[in-house]
Parts: sequence; structure tokens; C-alpha cells
Amino acid sequence: MPRFRARRRVAHAAEDMFDLVADMDRYPEFVPLCTGMKVRGRTPAGEGIEVAIARMTVSYKVFQEHFTTRVTMNRPELFITVEYLDGPLKVLSNRWTFKPAGDDSCDVEFFIDYEFRSRMLSTLMGAVFDAAFRRFASAFETRADVVYGKGPRRAVAYE
Repeated sequence: MPRFRARRRVAHAAEDMFDLVADMDRYPEFVPLCTGMKVRGRTPAGEGIEVAIARMTVSYKVFQEHFTTRVTMNRPELFITVEYLDGPLKVLSNRWTFKPAGDDSCDVEFFIDYEFRSRMLSTLMGAVFDAAFRRFASAFETRADVVYGKGPRRAVAYE
């Protein structure tokens, strides 16, 4: 099963990076392959915790697929988890963690593992998805630079 993990130190506060990842409606503006996103409400699930159902449209050339996920945003502990509900995959598990690392910087960890339901789709789209997931961490960092201003240091990838 393909999986990818990236850890980066970015020159933005952990809370700001959490907010950026939690702002799913904006994903089509900067997330690789994401051409549409519909978030169906945010339901409180405890103090500082929200759960949303999100449907992402992913497009590449003539291919277009939809993924429905349950997204749990835990602000007090600064992590976001994504659970797969429906779409062309057999498995999708995604987790973001944000750890403060000094003045206005943090360590961001992005983890995803996935498996296509169809061997044919895996063959056709596997390499494209792998390349897109590898660009996710830097896409969010670039977006943070646009939204919050460019930080004083460039990110350091350490895994």
C-alpha cells in the first residue's frame, strides 16, 4: 500500500498552519489535483474539536474522481485526521500534526496511506497520486507564505 510521510519546519505558527489545513474550502486554489471541494457543515465534537464531511474532486487530464471523507479537526492538540468514507479507493488514511517550535515557527507532519480499489485505476493514476502527495507539504507551506506573509526562514525538510 503506498504511503508518504513528510516533516517540515516552517516559519509560521502552529495555530496558523492548523487553520490553513482546516480551511478546506480553499483547497482548489492551491492543492495539487484538487479541482473542487464541498464541505458539508462543521459539527462540534468536544471542546475545540470539529468534525466535517468533505467531498473533494480530483482531476488529472481526462480522469476525474470524487472522495468523501470525515475530517476531525482537534485544535487543542493541533492535529487533523482524515477518514475515508467513499470513492475510488479501498483505503485512505491521512493525518496532519502541528508542533510549535519557537517563535512563529512549527514542525508540520503530513502522513497519508492509500490504496486504490481497482488495479487498473492504480496503474493509471498511482504515479500521479504519489507525485501529488509528495507536493502537498510544500503546497501548504507556499500557501501559508501567501496568506500569512513569507517567514524569515525557508522550511527545512527533515524526513
